Amino acid sequence: MKKITVILGLLLLIFFEFARVYLIMPLPGSQQFNSIDIAYFLGTNKWIIRLVGYLFLIIISASIWKNIVKKEKVILLFLATIYVVIFYVFTFQMEADKMFYQPTKVVTASLSNNKIRTNKLVIGVVMDSIAIAYPIQLIGYHHQVIDTINNKAIMVTYCTVCRTGRVFSPMVNGKQETFRLVGMDHFNAMFEDQTTKSWWRQSNGECIAGPLKGYKLEEIKSQQAVLSAWARVHPDTRILQPDPVFQDKFDQMDTYDKGLSKGNLTKRDKSSWSSKSWVLGIEDGVHSKTYDWNQLVMQKIIQDSIQNNPIVIILENDSASFHTYSRKLNNEVLSFKKSSDSILDINTGSLWNYDGICIEGTLKGKVLTKVASYQEFLHSWEFFHPKSSRYGK
Repeated sequence: MKKITVILGLLLLIFFEFARVYLIMPLPGSQQFNSIDIAYFLGTNKWIIRLVGYLFLIIISASIWKNIVKKEKVILLFLATIYVVIFYVFTFQMEADKMFYQPTKVVTASLSNNKIRTNKLVIGVVMDSIAIAYPIQLIGYHHQVIDTINNKAIMVTYCTVCRTGRVFSPMVNGKQETFRLVGMDHFNAMFEDQTTKSWWRQSNGECIAGPLKGYKLEEIKSQQAVLSAWARVHPDTRILQPDPVFQDKFDQMDTYDKGLSKGNLTKRDKSSWSSKSWVLGIEDGVHSKTYDWNQLVMQKIIQDSIQNNPIVIILENDSASFHTYSRKLNNEVLSFKKSSDSILDINTGSLWNYDGICIEGTLKGKVLTKVASYQEFLHSWEFFHPKSSRYGK
């Protein structure tokens, strides 16, 4: 009976090491479960579970070792070896922060000294009139980069499996927190804070497990655009430069911007309304809506209303940089149409640029109000916005 107990104990330890990683990594079927609470329990109590298991097995094994035959000893040693191998692989190779590292040093450069091609996608941030662009090719590998703008910390994040770029303040309860990539939940990157070991979702900065569950990081406004489009508006921008230590990783991400990644988790489905299709998601308060990226590319401009807010989505000629604005101005709802590199409002005949500024006509100098919008994979946007309606559907 004790021999069977030892065998079962070793098998349970093997299963435990597998399960704690399986539930938070993109392995077959793992991201389909609502198992975050189980995963969190296994992850945060791993050393207690291990030590109890080790102590139990050592005590039982010591009491039977002299009385079992050589064949039985070989079986037990074989299972113990399998456990050690699995422990090493799952702890030192398959945990998220052992696969994706932070830059050894955050270095930014001016446009004149920049090494990033100007047709690359960036996540741009402006704080205190200081603009910095973070290339998706770089932050897509790192998953998060902590930077400071005018002595204010920011956390620039990106999940390549969801195609979600978000920027947050890393301040938690008045203290700058440190985060590590711990895994993913429903294909979205998850971070663990150093202080409480709580787990945080990348798509919206929400704490979903641990002592701080329900807390939300403050999101900082950002814009996704091609670097040349970002630099047109922010000629003094600085740009995050590649850390040479990870150049081979960045090279593997070179085609991601264009949706040409070959990985099953990150490649784009060019059809519309499929799981890996690109969409534009818009949040306006508690309301959200999903727009087909293919339709936006074809039309260049989409006008719609979300609840009581009329909006316009404008795609630049690079077919990558997009803008979303409220069409309300001075208690009037404007209607727009594309006119070469400008936008014409039908109401007054005034011309507007991509940045929502009227550059010619009776409304010259007026500025449209920006509305938060994001380019994502369909599966990500609609999972994390289950009440989002589809435009044109």
